Amino acid sequence: MDDRSALEGRVALVTGSSRGVGRAIACTLAARGATVAVNYRREETAAAEVVAEITGNGGVARAYQAAVDDEAAVTAMVSAVREDLGPLSIVVSNAGTASRGRTVAQTPISEFQSLMQVHALGPIALLQAALPDLRVGGRGDVVMISSTIAASMPAGAAPYAMAKAAMETCIMTLAREERSHGIRANVVAPGLVETDMGRRLLSASTGGASVDDVKAHYPFGRVCQPDDVARTVAYLVSDEAAYITGQKISVDGGGPESSMLASR
Repeated sequence: MDDRSALEGRVALVTGSSRGVGRAIACTLAARGATVAVNYRREETAAAEVVAEITGNGGVARAYQAAVDDEAAVTAMVSAVREDLGPLSIVVSNAGTASRGRTVAQTPISEFQSLMQVHALGPIALLQAALPDLRVGGRGDVVMISSTIAASMPAGAAPYAMAKAAMETCIMTLAREERSHGIRANVVAPGLVETDMGRRLLSASTGGASVDDVKAHYPFGRVCQPDDVARTVAYLVSDEAAYITGQKISVDGGGPESSMLASR
């Protein structure tokens, strides 16, 4: 099948898609024929650039502002996408933020609450708003972008790891609950990805190391790229993955060969 027609007729919402991994996912789904809602929190100019890139390549896209931890804004965004582009059939929960790298003893409860709201409770509100659309039309797809941190649980990452693990549990439960409605729900968990956020996390966790400093310790001599994650998402929402649900795919080359932090 021609990639440009693989997702034709489907509407995809990708949260946090003005940059990094989200941008790569939005552009990849659009290149395969999906109409894409580009979500952003503050970076309106960056979101407009993603829309321009997609439309410049013959695709269809529109930008929507909403903070994923604001339930009212998320619900309003889903309604606006439905009105502008049509019913959603693909939702990619990608937006997120990092914790501050402090120990459990040093981390205020407010940070745990904030990360849980961004990575779990907000995305759940998004799914609840989108489920009426996802249940119709024969097939709906939900993909959560998690992190290998949820499994490795390194020191200093408890708020982030806990929130990601909570949402993974939700997705796996959703996969079983919504199977009868034709919905596939899966998790993609990258290790360290070469994005602005990944570079900041790496520097903070290693005392200033750069991607160039650590890539020799990673499989195939490099760290994960945004397109590696995007292609995995595109596969999961394609006909080739029609019999896959309730699964977690780690996109980390099998894991780094060092103890350096692996995270988004």
